[in-house]
Amino acid sequence: MSFPAALLRPRHALAALALALVAPAALAEIHIGVTLSTTGPGASLGIPAEQALKMWPAEMAGEKVRFTILNDTTDTTVATKNTQRLISEDKVDLIIGSSVTPTSLAVVETAGALQVPVVSLAGGGAIVLPQDGPRKWAFKLSPTEPISIGLVLDHMQKNAKGKSIATIGIATSYGEGFLKALEAAAPARGFKIVASERYNPTDASVTAQVLKVVAANPDAVYIFAAGTPGALPQIELATRGYKGLVYQTQGVANNDFLRVGGKSLEGSFMTVAPVLVAEQLPESNPTRKPAVDFVNRFEKANGPGSRSLFAATAWDALLIIQQAAREAMKKARPGTPEFRAALRDAIENLKDFVGSEGVYNMSPADHNGVDARSQVMVKIENGGWKLQP
Repeated sequence: MSFPAALLRPRHALAALALALVAPAALAEIHIGVTLSTTGPGASLGIPAEQALKMWPAEMAGEKVRFTILNDTTDTTVATKNTQRLISEDKVDLIIGSSVTPTSLAVVETAGALQVPVVSLAGGGAIVLPQDGPRKWAFKLSPTEPISIGLVLDHMQKNAKGKSIATIGIATSYGEGFLKALEAAAPARGFKIVASERYNPTDASVTAQVLKVVAANPDAVYIFAAGTPGALPQIELATRGYKGLVYQTQGVANNDFLRVGGKSLEGSFMTVAPVLVAEQLPESNPTRKPAVDFVNRFEKANGPGSRSLFAATAWDALLIIQQAAREAMKKARPGTPEFRAALRDAIENLKDFVGSEGVYNMSPADHNGVDARSQVMVKIENGGWKLQP
């Protein structure tokens, strides 16, 4: 009669059984898919984000982590194809991307329909609103338009001679989102929008639009743009001798924008994530410590002065995903639908998470989760960023 090995050598058999049970867990791997705009009009946003992702170590939440990074060329069709590939072929657990609002919307629609969570690096509120359908699976870290607009109107209240505003924005969901939000907020604060012009990110000239803006004689011009195309209207405004206040969104806040715009940008203002002026933040600011830590890490890897809020957004995304992964692995293993659902749930329940760009409090009704602490006003001064009181 034969007996099970466990009865003959109990200690060795139990050890072998324990090893067999542990081995599958040890082989688990978190697979993160990424689609970024590393070429095209959004390249100045996508390139630093990719640099930040490449700084991450080989593990996340105690498990091996693998990144598959694709370039969507700032094109919505390519972003859709990238998302389909990442899900159907690469079997990713989560997708980070994209860099700008239009491509992010393409990612969200595709991934959400297949129940794969997405953390977008772009700014448009439409990425997470309305919070149903595919957007149930979507999160974004950049602040909503009303937060930025509120800070601009506060600044205008104190510094502008009057209350008339003209806008010029890129003809995409990003520009339209900001325009609609400003149209909703301005009247209640006593501000009047006297002109609204649009241009395409690939346009070589905005002379006609700027002439109309200048003719309206506004007290301030608010530009809604992302990447280096945002410098075009500001250069034209300077050429035409416009003397009023000029504001931009953080969609343009990078060194390439400063390089392209040059002296035409001097004296203008923009709302940005605190990390861009990390060392200038007061000690009481909750984001100062993580912001300075990120800047030190990023500039050590990429050179002095290389800091980028778009890189910081990607870094905050990884920190949030890591925390969510710890919770998700209590319920399921990576590579399964259950793990993807648990990741989504864990991000949605994130509370008081302090990153380099804000304090995040997600909920079923809010897949952005930041408040006014996610933005500060800066002035472009001597080719750099100066925090405003």
